[in-house]
Amino acid sequence: MLRDSEKYNQQVKSNTAFLNELKNKLPEFFTKGGSFDLDKFKDQLRENNVNELSEGYQLDFIGKDYARRQAGEMPSTVIVPDEKQNQGEGKDSNNLFFTGDNLEVLRHLQNNYQNKIDVIYIDPPYNTGSDGFVYPDSFEYSDDKLKDMFGLDDDQVERLKSIQGKSSHASWLTFMYPRLALAKKLLSIHGTIFISIDDNEDYNLQNMADELFGEGNFIAKIVVASNSSKNNSNYVSVTHEYVLAYAKDKNYVPDGWQVKKRQYDAYRSKASKLVNKNLSEDKIHSELLELVKYPRFYEFDHYTYADEKGIYQLSDAGGVENGNYDTDLIHPITHKPCAKPVGGWRYKDDKLRELVSQGRVSFGKDETFVPRIKRYLSDFSTANPKSIVFFDSQSSTKWLKRENLPFSFAKSDELLKYIVSMVPKTNNSIVLDFFAGSATTADAVMQLNADDGGHRRFIMVQLPERTYHVNKDGKEVPTKGGKAAYDAGFRSIDQISRERIRRAAKKIREDNELTLPEDFDGSFKHYRVVKPVKQTLENIEDFDPNNTNLFTNMVDGFSSQSLEVAGDAAGEDTILTTWLAKDGYSFDANVEEIKFGNYTAHQVENNRLYLINEGWGADQTRELLNQLGTHQLEVQSVVLFGYSFNVAELRELENGLKQLDSKVTLIKRY
Repeated sequence: MLRDSEKYNQQVKSNTAFLNELKNKLPEFFTKGGSFDLDKFKDQLRENNVNELSEGYQLDFIGKDYARRQAGEMPSTVIVPDEKQNQGEGKDSNNLFFTGDNLEVLRHLQNNYQNKIDVIYIDPPYNTGSDGFVYPDSFEYSDDKLKDMFGLDDDQVERLKSIQGKSSHASWLTFMYPRLALAKKLLSIHGTIFISIDDNEDYNLQNMADELFGEGNFIAKIVVASNSSKNNSNYVSVTHEYVLAYAKDKNYVPDGWQVKKRQYDAYRSKASKLVNKNLSEDKIHSELLELVKYPRFYEFDHYTYADEKGIYQLSDAGGVENGNYDTDLIHPITHKPCAKPVGGWRYKDDKLRELVSQGRVSFGKDETFVPRIKRYLSDFSTANPKSIVFFDSQSSTKWLKRENLPFSFAKSDELLKYIVSMVPKTNNSIVLDFFAGSATTADAVMQLNADDGGHRRFIMVQLPERTYHVNKDGKEVPTKGGKAAYDAGFRSIDQISRERIRRAAKKIREDNELTLPEDFDGSFKHYRVVKPVKQTLENIEDFDPNNTNLFTNMVDGFSSQSLEVAGDAAGEDTILTTWLAKDGYSFDANVEEIKFGNYTAHQVENNRLYLINEGWGADQTRELLNQLGTHQLEVQSVVLFGYSFNVAELRELENGLKQLDSKVTLIKRY
């Protein structure tokens, strides 16, 4: 497991990730030994009259090769399930929340979510100098190793190491580059990434995104105006920031980006459910009036009536220029001529009577009321999203404050709904935010699902930034910006994020009591991505597979208790969860316990059998071979935790599997 990953990472170069991607797409240009055949590639270019570029523009910065190398490394962490959450309120949820370093989480997700994410939104640190960003990597490799990795001299190594703990442009680019490179691989072929940024790193971000996603996949730079200003300029008060949008492949991104249509579909869905509740007309009208109070539906503030044809608004039919017609309309109940608008009707006699026959005229309770025209929501026109938008930048922050969820600045949930909903065909999409912050993206996804009955799923990732530090006396002291959160009982930012999701789901249920879809998902499964403790790493380093004397409790070293995190996970749970992700299984994969005597193994989707705990012996091998041989058990591979098996047990199992008629692969992991 971690030992295998470490061996792989030792061999990673700055172009490993690129070559792996190239090999997947153009395997014919690689030799049997795995080397790229450049001459063959050049010959192919010449044969097809493609000129090689001799000059060009590219973004260079200190740390770029190191950042590229990071994008090719395997994870050096494990995934610890929060069993209390996952077997409790989150048991039936398809949403995911990861606590941990987002670079490590992105590495884990490469295996089971590559090409599956439809929308990514991130609000990374803006590197303003006051937002607390410093480059976090400590360069664990020695100077000699860094020289060998990148072909650097002494001065160049010092320049690379100079970005540690700094907030320079180079350190920010080194931080962001591998994260965006891995994010691109997660996007589906029709996926889009949206990145919030301000003027400080806007130029660098766009250059980096052009390089990683391709200039041709740039979609838009959306200017987000707000009602708050950044008072950091002596000249102009800045009241805007940006959202950059890039496609994985623009050729596959559907057109028809119509935000109003998304809003229209959402409002129509909620309004239609009210109509189908068999409520009185007055009750429907009052409920719809409440519905249009919400900012996302303010454009529908007149569409608060309903009949069998749908939702409509009432408009006057009085005369306008070239109007002033004098038709008599007979009231359907009193059979008397109705009162007319001052100045007459705007429609000719035949048009007005056609509207009556179509049921598009609303009569009052008697002839003393002037009839009005029904304009149905289905006639509502749509429009493409605009490049300049305005949202209340403080709405989410104010709501969090009222909920006693202290967060210095939270993104507008209206902005996030606007972003997620502008992309066509996203009702069943997976939305990822790996700078989750206060989890506004999760809130927006749940609100959109409540609006239109969609089944969007979210994946949130948040670093467990502490709201305190420990002084020399061992006493917890709140950080400068974390005192309010600490006083409210939150010891890390991710705790606020998860609680925000719970509170938001509760509010959505209360606000949508009559229209909420029955399968509304207002929870999440929670996982912590952590490095093993020093003792476990030392045991891994010292382990000799040829030695029959096993370390005890190697599995227990991966329990939540040994890893010093909450969650009630056994070591076996952690190892299995980490391996399932590694092998491409989703976090809701069907896992079945299989008994071999007193030993419990895990079978996944009739495909793989996982052997993790100690205690496997000759009796278990015989039973496994018997079940495989008689087809009581059908698997393609057996995966085992090498630290739990001595050499004799391992050889016996290996030899037995080789003798089976049906081929079953044995995979040993360390």
